[in-house]
Amino acid sequence: MILDIIISGLINGSVYALLAIGFSLIYGAARIVNLAHTAFYMVASYCIYFATHKLGVHPVLAMLAAIILVTLIGLVCYQLFINPIREHEAAVLIATIAMAMAMQEIMLIIFTGDYLSVPSLIGGYLKIFGVKIAYQQLLTFGVALLILAGVWALLKKTRVGLAIRSTAQDREVANLMGMNESRVAMITMGISVGLAAFAGAVVVPLTVVNPHMWMHPLIFMLAIVVLGGLGSLKGSFVGAYILGFTEASVVFLIPLGAFLKGSVALSVMILVLLIRPEGLFGVAFEEER
Repeated sequence: MILDIIISGLINGSVYALLAIGFSLIYGAARIVNLAHTAFYMVASYCIYFATHKLGVHPVLAMLAAIILVTLIGLVCYQLFINPIREHEAAVLIATIAMAMAMQEIMLIIFTGDYLSVPSLIGGYLKIFGVKIAYQQLLTFGVALLILAGVWALLKKTRVGLAIRSTAQDREVANLMGMNESRVAMITMGISVGLAAFAGAVVVPLTVVNPHMWMHPLIFMLAIVVLGGLGSLKGSFVGAYILGFTEASVVFLIPLGAFLKGSVALSVMILVLLIRPEGLFGVAFEEER
């Protein structure tokens, strides 16, 4: 059981890290709370299903195409619905949750509410201490870590990453230093949605695809960014694995724990907001410059 918890915690934590870091990126660079973030994860999963089952495309090619397509959809949504109102936080919240609901209804109309699946990229399993670990699980974990490493390299080693970090630290100073803050925000949005699409691609062989699959990750993602500190990438990474292992422990150790994991995430979020609103690695809330 301990090995089951470790495996499940690592896989869940890696997927949640992809989602939470993408969410924190766009919040840090543009102060956008994108509640439609996990809806893009859902759309990517449906795109992969459609390409593999209806068009006969190889799953790997379908995943790459879905990531590109969903990223473009995200940029179009940003330009049409978010950018014109991005200085009004309440309006952005309403617009993004409306986008998420619209995407859900579109998927429901096109694919109905049936539970769908995508075949694994690789079959077989590895046995460790009598516990079967599917090769697909190992592949999902490895690819997620690789993507996270790529994001770290992008932010730390490239001029785009420097611009994103500078804008997140102080938008006005970044503008004074010659950085196009609006362009940086759009690029960050593309990276953010791309990470959500990557999360959908790596997890789709391990889960069922349905129009409501974005809601559970949204709850956990919000709990993670609150736990780690809103806008803190380090906090999102650490918080993702904390809640990933917490979720796995609740599922495996508590009877009917699968029905309680959402409640645990919400409880963690409420406790952090009451005790330490800035989270583990965030800074105390202050007025916007």
